[in-house]
Amino acid sequence: MPRVYQSGVINAEIDKVWDVIRDFNALPKWHPAISSSELENGTGLGCIRHFFLKDGGESREKLLGLSDINYSCTYCLVESPMPVKNYVSDFALFKITDTNKTFMHWYAYFDVSEAGMEKNTVEAITMVYNSGIKGLQEMFG
Repeated sequence: MPRVYQSGVINAEIDKVWDVIRDFNALPKWHPAISSSELENGTGLGCIRHFFLKDGGESREKLLGLSDINYSCTYCLVESPMPVKNYVSDFALFKITDTNKTFMHWYAYFDVSEAGMEKNTVEAITMVYNSGIKGLQEMFG
């Protein structure tokens, strides 16, 4: 089972970053690859985020967990153009107390559903996470 893990430091207080990313439908605000997003089945746990990529692709993800106490969000892929199954992802924020900046990590576990595609799939997901973290870094300059 492959695992992708990416992290970065964001030049803002944790609550300011959390205000942006806790909204499960806010990906277009901070992720440079996402053109639009819409929610299905409400806004709470179990809702589906249907988002559209700037390159024309689209995915659907289900919200599994959201914690304002732990500054974390957990979701799974419902539909994706990537050859994955059993995909569960989590991102979380941590306060860096000596600088008042925010540390973010983002990871996923999944199975690759097509033989010989593990390396390409891991690289694609790594790129998605890196560009999302960089989008937040740029947003908070």
